Amino acid sequence: MPPTLDTPEALTRASAADLAAALADGTVTSVDLTRAHLDRIESTGSAVHAYLAVDAEGALATAADVDRAREAGEKLPALAGVPIAVKDVACTKGLVTTAGSRILEGWVPPYDAGVVERLREARMPILGKTNMDEFAMGSSTEHSAYGDTHNPWDLDRSPGGSGGGSAAALAAFSAPLAVGSDTGGSIRQPAAFTGTVGCKPTYGGVSRHGVIALASSLDQIGPCGRSVLDTALLHEVLAGHDPRDSTSIDAPVPPVVEAARRADVSGMTIGVVRDLLGEGLSDGVRARFTESLDHLREAGADIVEVDCPSFAHAVAAYYLILPAEASSNLARYDAMRYGVRVDAGSTERTMAASRAAGFGAEVKRRIILGTYALSSGYYDAWYGQAQKVRTLIARDFEAAFTRADVLVSPTAPTTAFRLGSTHDDPLAMYLADITTIPANLAGLPGLSLPNGLADEDGLPSGFQVYAPAMADDRLYAVGAALEARLRHAWGGGLLDRIPDLPHGGDSAATTSHTQIPCTEATR
Repeated sequence: MPPTLDTPEALTRASAADLAAALADGTVTSVDLTRAHLDRIESTGSAVHAYLAVDAEGALATAADVDRAREAGEKLPALAGVPIAVKDVACTKGLVTTAGSRILEGWVPPYDAGVVERLREARMPILGKTNMDEFAMGSSTEHSAYGDTHNPWDLDRSPGGSGGGSAAALAAFSAPLAVGSDTGGSIRQPAAFTGTVGCKPTYGGVSRHGVIALASSLDQIGPCGRSVLDTALLHEVLAGHDPRDSTSIDAPVPPVVEAARRADVSGMTIGVVRDLLGEGLSDGVRARFTESLDHLREAGADIVEVDCPSFAHAVAAYYLILPAEASSNLARYDAMRYGVRVDAGSTERTMAASRAAGFGAEVKRRIILGTYALSSGYYDAWYGQAQKVRTLIARDFEAAFTRADVLVSPTAPTTAFRLGSTHDDPLAMYLADITTIPANLAGLPGLSLPNGLADEDGLPSGFQVYAPAMADDRLYAVGAALEARLRHAWGGGLLDRIPDLPHGGDSAATTSHTQIPCTEATR
């Protein structure tokens, strides 16, 4: 039975699926729903800092337009009127887009990213832009130029990264849905850390047009939600061919919503990746993972173990390929066309001074590493070898999928770590992605959903599902089946147990941005 949505708290805690149903039958208006989320953002802004910019005016205008259309009897998309947050890596026309970097401070794009166009076509009010590690380089959302995001489960903990802002907004109930990007786990690891759901679609399944590039062969936009069905509903909105993206797949979108509603794993073979269960896995994460396998077995799945030996080299290969591509992509920030400019006389000195002032420490570290890996005499030894490892990882996946329909592992080896704990040890942060990186190297889809609280700290753990390319629907079938059994065992959703957040607005995070005309000055 759908929940009663008669208070602002009920509106912000309801699932996107329930909100869409209530909007469709007229028991809730989009304006009331959007205003409830804007108020929630304001009341928790200083505690969580999930947002870099909030567009109250634009979101309410879209909501009012949806309400008028619905009252007039117009046929509307399924999620029309349901508000959404967007990671600050996707361009939004008339609304500041920074990728979490000072070098793009105040930049207002003159166009929308492909995924933002789809959100507007779906008539979804865009609440604002969420915080992220600068240019998506990081696993903690501590490398944003605009301050850390805090995990709503424990404000001293990281929400993961690079998309910690989107995941934290969901866990803080300041958005029912969010858009993220995933280059090596930036959707899935934050989902695990915050008790939410996130999906990295098949590479090319969602357009990257207008998304600020980090590593073009790895980047993928994807949906984030508080349930498997909600995430599938958003996946269906975002996915589809875009001729402006040369890597976009021109094929039908997998039936992800149908699979999430079916939630059936009977007769399915699920492969446990033995190579992702080694050292570094916390006792609590391991215990929740084992329990999850028991639930899937009871639901009718056959559980087998598979070996993917090349996965042991995934982190090393990734941290050569990603910096190499990043050093190329970030060369465009030259202070000549847009972004921060520090005038130092000559063109060369101005470029150097602007990059020194505009890029943060982690971005500089990766640019230097990537430039070195691509330099003469080292290309074959480092970058070339990393690409060979990438091929071996793809072959391991191919072999494993001859034995299983999907593969599974913990999403992250531990629960959320304390803010500041990886500042002096970048390698420790890099290793946090050890279980998520293989999907990006192979271009395969992956999904994370919460599977309980770890015993040692009472923080969420995540369960990850991998599927073959363009079999994204299998992720949702497995995820929904496990979610249903877990919710029955828990007597509700995991986020029902989240602590109350302190209230108090943060003007830096909750500014209501007026729609800025796209003049030459804003380009």
